Amino acid sequence: MPAEGSFMAPRVSLICPMFNEQENVQVFLSSITAILESCQVTYEIICVNDGSSDNTLERLLEQKPAYPALRILNLSRNFGKESALSAGLSVARGDAIIPIDADLQDPPEVIGRLIAEWEKGFDVVLARRVDRSSDHPAKRVSASLFYKLHNLISKQKIPENVGDFRLISRRVANEIVRLPENQRFLKGLFSWVGFKSTTIDYERAKRHAGTSTFNAWSLWNFALDGLTSFSTAPLRLWLYLGIFFSMLSFLMGAYIVFVTLFNGSSVPGYASMIIVVLFFGGIQLTSIGVLGEYIGRIYLESKRRPSYIVEDEY
Repeated sequence: MPAEGSFMAPRVSLICPMFNEQENVQVFLSSITAILESCQVTYEIICVNDGSSDNTLERLLEQKPAYPALRILNLSRNFGKESALSAGLSVARGDAIIPIDADLQDPPEVIGRLIAEWEKGFDVVLARRVDRSSDHPAKRVSASLFYKLHNLISKQKIPENVGDFRLISRRVANEIVRLPENQRFLKGLFSWVGFKSTTIDYERAKRHAGTSTFNAWSLWNFALDGLTSFSTAPLRLWLYLGIFFSMLSFLMGAYIVFVTLFNGSSVPGYASMIIVVLFFGGIQLTSIGVLGEYIGRIYLESKRRPSYIVEDEY
């Protein structure tokens, strides 16, 4: 049942970031409400309009009279999904919080299973996708590579094929909200805070309507954020490579001196020299780029700007 009024805290808070989801608003709200009603818990539905350029906000406002549990946060511009989720977490009042997407690829029917596991005493209930056939093959491959690479170089492991769709308890949410960092990679933060967790499996459905706003470039940047947020291994890699190539150049120099002293002529090979110079130039530029990623994160964090701005709340 809806948790109406400011004095009645809901049992479950559902958070849905929305960016250009006008086609999904009505069916999403009707599907989610039916499932939450069947769970026989008090609830609230927090929809965060992340600076949509279509009529997402208007559609939400049109539906609000029919859904008393609906709360709408309208951000001042598009800040990104991580910021929109953070905004929802900061205002959620429920004892359990469930992030979910508006495209219904994460089936609402799974919510009942999440709540059932939480009521057994788990603070975190992960929802793992066992079938990603609805995703583009390139996305499946790149996602698999990202999880493997991240878990290889980072001390903080991220469960593979687990997205934002999960249940977290109130105390987990409180710890996430009070973290001071602005450049957030929530999949990693959810894992970093710890607490007792369990996992359920489900099959990912096809997107109900519209198209995903995540393209190859945004997914690449998202992966970079994840890798640099929880690991300094890329910096150490270039340190080790620098030591290795320095030793290699020393040995090559010693070899050239040796050949010159005993043969009376230097070792020819201007072409090979150019190749070596270009190779090391590429190594240097790449290492500067990696260093720049970390310095950029420090720069952004040092400004202490909020990760989002709420323009209106309805």
